[in-house]
Amino acid sequence: MYEDKTLVCKECGAEFVFTAGEQEFYAERGFQNEPQRCKACRDARKNAARGPKEYFTAVCANCGGEARVPFEPKTDRPVYCSECFAKMRENG
Repeated sequence: MYEDKTLVCKECGAEFVFTAGEQEFYAERGFQNEPQRCKACRDARKNAARGPKEYFTAVCANCGGEARVPFEPKTDRPVYCSECFAKMRENG
């Protein structure tokens, strides 16, 4: 029913493939227009719109080391560094 199409990105001018699966997805969602940008340019636009992520520094409740987190820590909840958090996830 659908066949892969080669399109040209309006942002960078590179060719990219609009796959049959993507076309089917677009049709299921009712999208009328084909994509105008390649995946790299779409991702760059999304990231530019979000702006830089702000990180906060806290003390890890498990090891006492420095924890950098993307949210403002509250005093009533423990914060863990990446290593301790990963260990806790592994152990359930």
